[in-house]
This record gives sequence, structure tokens and C-alpha cells, in this order.
Amino acid sequence: MSLYKEAEQFLVSVGSKPNGGSLQNRIFEASNNKKIKSNPKQVYALVVSTLKFKPYIQEIVKKSKILKVETKLNERLCLLLVHDLLFTKNGRIQCGKHPLKDSVLRHKTRLNAEFIKLKLKHKVTDINELEVGDIVDKDQTPVRWFRCNTIKTTAESLLKEFQHLTRVYSIEELKLGTIYHDIYIPNLFGVFPREKITNTDAYLKGRLIIQDRASCFPAYILNPKPNIDKVIDACAAPGNKTTHLASILQNVPGSIIAFEKDVKRAKILKTMCDKAGGLKCISVQQGDFTSVNPLDYPEITGFVVDPSCSGSGIFGRALYDDDSEQDLKEEIDENRLIKLSGFQFKIVKHALSFPNARKLVYSTCSIHAQENERVVIDLLRDPDVIKNGWTLSTREDVIPTWERRGFVEEFSSFGEDAVKLAGGCIRSLPKIDGGIGFFAACFEKK
Repeated sequence: MSLYKEAEQFLVSVGSKPNGGSLQNRIFEASNNKKIKSNPKQVYALVVSTLKFKPYIQEIVKKSKILKVETKLNERLCLLLVHDLLFTKNGRIQCGKHPLKDSVLRHKTRLNAEFIKLKLKHKVTDINELEVGDIVDKDQTPVRWFRCNTIKTTAESLLKEFQHLTRVYSIEELKLGTIYHDIYIPNLFGVFPREKITNTDAYLKGRLIIQDRASCFPAYILNPKPNIDKVIDACAAPGNKTTHLASILQNVPGSIIAFEKDVKRAKILKTMCDKAGGLKCISVQQGDFTSVNPLDYPEITGFVVDPSCSGSGIFGRALYDDDSEQDLKEEIDENRLIKLSGFQFKIVKHALSFPNARKLVYSTCSIHAQENERVVIDLLRDPDVIKNGWTLSTREDVIPTWERRGFVEEFSSFGEDAVKLAGGCIRSLPKIDGGIGFFAACFEKK
């Protein structure tokens, strides 16, 4: 019963804006502070789903009159218990024998009867057909993006598997039963978040890969050429960018070396590559990329470097109110950002020292200039980077039609070149641009 009692405190509507930020933030912070002992992912999933169906559960509870009979059962706890009894696949309350569990099960027949009436009333056979709010929490993505894995299929063949979906021409038009063909990234599609993707054969067999649009920027910007380029993904796990590179390089053997320092994450990377069918062209190296000797890799021509960052562009970490950049807010731990940006500078500079590298894309899922433009500026001013002939690409080579670029004010010390340099960087804002917050910049050596 501890799961439900711990989840109870979080069962408030998103619109009430409780202190502590998003639902996910509050649950995981409570877990870190030992205020809840249950698995925070399990608590989060339970609360989100209960909030999603809350009006329907409340209707069932009210008509069953369970709260009038079971006086020891409060409404929030009752909603959680009835949710698991009626609105989950296994239809089971997740705890052993307990008086509060028994108080719900005593009314199981009446609750089931009201549940059936509710589905008949709304003319549905499945709970997922019920009308619910589009977003029940700030942590939910506005678009579910997926990429066609061209190693296993073609976009045309994949779309035949989703021919029941009607095409729309902007992400704002997305709703259940529709699909959007992205205009920025080839072979990328968006659907409404509640569209059933993960139970399709295409997903299970690796013909499609769920990947946020912004996460597709680095491999697309790098744009390596099959049978010509050989690239390193310096911080590869879990593998979305790596497998995207594999698709672009047409799975040519020996095209990609994927580094991952952490042992467990390296295993996840291998699993991802195996599912995508990309192992033929990907060599997974478990180890610290910064410790390798650049002279041992004369064949490497390109890099994707997406190092550890604050993750402030991920939902639940960035707090925001509307669609202006000035309203993107987060409590910033300056010391942590200094350490992160120092590491980010170090790993990118190491990659820029490889003798025959000609192009590198640096990216983060952060909204902070400390980890983005300022790292780029430090690299552009580094004597070794300058000596090796590296410069920042222009907008024309970094998805030119994407409007949101780097912060011009960060490059103000470069005078007239500030706009040009900011144009060589690309940004996306969380939710506002249809996915996570992201930054990418491209370095090139002529």
C-alpha cells in the first residue's frame, strides 16, 4: 500500500502549479531526498495515468457510492486504487492484503458495472479511446517523433504500415489519427503523443526508431558520405544518434566507431545497434574517448560529440511559462555548469585534434549558454584549435531553413561577425519547437 500512499501526495492537477516545478521534478526530488521509498518511475507512471483518466474515475467512484460506505478511504487514495483495478491491463491493485485494498475490492462488482456503463455511454471499447486532455503534465512531449530506419526499410514502405493515418502539414494540426512528414530531417515523422507506436511491428522489429527531432540534428548536419567518411560518435549511448549515422552511411562496414565510457550504457548501446541492424558498420568501444591517441585514428574524418550536460532542455527539468525565450527559467547551479562546460570543452578540443578530421558537430540537450555558445566561443579562441584551422560553419551548412539560431548577444565580442557566428549554431526550445530543448554547432576545417 506504500506505493499508493506515496503517490497520493502528488495527485494534484497540473494547473494548480504546486511549488517544486513539474510533476516529474517533484517525484524524483522526493525520491532523492528519501521522502518516498517506492520506485519514482512507478510512482510517476501511476500518478500521470490516474490524472489522465481522473474525470472518468471520479464519475465511477461517485456513482458507486464507495466513499460513503468506506469512511476510512479518502478520495485521492480511492482514485489511485480504482485506477489500477479498472484502468490497467492486469486489473490488479499492486499490494498484498491490506484493509484499504479490501475496502475497494468489496465494491468490485459495482465498480465494474459503472465502468461498463461509462464505456457504453462514451461509445468506446478501449479506455484509450476516451477523450482526455492533450497534455496531463508538463513532462509529456507535444509530438511523438519517429525516424525511418533506412537500414531495414524505406520511408515509402514504412508509411504503408501507417496508411490509416491522415497526413497533416504542421505539428499544430496533429491529433489522433494523423501524421506529419518533417520538412527539416529526411525520413522523420511526427504523430500525436497518444498514437500507438510502441506496440507496432515496425517498432518492435526496429524499422522505426523513436527519436526526438532535435536529437536528429547532429547526424544530419554532419552528413557523412558513404564509402568516403569514417566517423566517431564520442559519447554514443543510448545510440539514437549512432544509428542515425549508420542510416546516413548506408551501413557501410567500418564507418563508425562509437565510444561509451560507462559499462552499463555501453551494453545499452550495443542492444540499440543490434535492434537497428547497424552493427555491421558500428564498432562499439567501451572506454574513455578522451584517453585515446588521435594519431591512432588517421582514417577518421568526422565527429558527433554530444557529451554529458545539465539536461535542462529535457521536460521536467526546464520550467517555462509561455513561448518567449526570456521565460525559460531554471534554478542554475553555477558550479555544476562550470564543471560541465569544462568537460564539454575538453572532449570537443580532443576531437578537434584528430589529424584528418574535417567536420565536427557539437550538441547538448541544454538551454544554457554556459554549455552552448560559450563553449563554442572558448573553442574558437583556443590557440590549438585556431592553429589546426578549425572555424565555425555558416548558417548555409547548418539546416538553414530552421529559424531559431544561437544567441547573438553571446558572440557580441566578435563585433560584426556576431550574427554570422550565431547563425552557425542552431537551437530548439522545449515544447515550443515540438520536442526537447537542444543546441548544436558545427565546426569545419577547410
